[in-house]
Amino acid sequence: MSEELGTGAENTWCLGCGDFGILNSVKNAVKELEERGIERKNLLISAGIGCHAKIFDYLNLSGLYSIHGREIATIQGMKFANPELKVIGFGGDGDSYGEGLSHLIFAAKRNADITMIVHNNENYALTTGQMSPTSVEGFKGPSTPKGSIEEPINPLLLMLSSGASFVARGYPGKMKHLTELIVEAVEHEGFSLVDVLQPCVTFNDTYERYNESVEIIDEPAETRFEAMELAVEEDRVPIGVLFKEEKDVYHEKVYPEFNPVKDKISKEDRLKRIEELIKGDE
Repeated sequence: MSEELGTGAENTWCLGCGDFGILNSVKNAVKELEERGIERKNLLISAGIGCHAKIFDYLNLSGLYSIHGREIATIQGMKFANPELKVIGFGGDGDSYGEGLSHLIFAAKRNADITMIVHNNENYALTTGQMSPTSVEGFKGPSTPKGSIEEPINPLLLMLSSGASFVARGYPGKMKHLTELIVEAVEHEGFSLVDVLQPCVTFNDTYERYNESVEIIDEPAETRFEAMELAVEEDRVPIGVLFKEEKDVYHEKVYPEFNPVKDKISKEDRLKRIEELIKGDE
């Protein structure tokens, strides 16, 4: 399965990068999803720009490469056009929490039935380690050589306050657990965010910090407010599903029991309707 899902493309991630754990977790998740009845032909992906986006080159899955932060809009379009699809977007912390933040907030707000997996390495690694929206205060990089004076945003808190119906956090150092999170996120009917704490061995090696602080939680919080409290804990870093609820999904509210791809009218019928509209205005 691992080889079958590979593409043969040369992998250019730095040795030891947390992205390898994410890639293998996704491959394992695809296998599990297929065993649960989700056909690979109905599983589509997209990615933005950054180290995270190379995962698109390494996965033998259908999809569309996007640009900075727009993979969120891309997979929404895929799902909206064909509700039978399961769609996954890959983003980075700069890509999704920076350039694509407005897309992310509105996807959560409307409960679009998509899954976003964010490779959160707390820096812009592809462009040599500049600070990103999630970089900790004091982070030193090319854009902040004396240390960042800004506090990082908390993406989980942001998504919870935006109405996201599934919010989770994973860590590639616990790959089996991350695989389970991805499977659950894809199966969830509604907006799913999996924020992955992804060590960047070259510009922001957080393995030691996370190996000491991550702690798996067994059950999601019962309320959104309790999930927010989990999201801001400082003594430990809870990983797992922080919050999950069932809500009406966006495309079903727009057009119940309709599939634009399968139920679209023929070209001849469209032209006939246009002709009738034109004649009606005369």
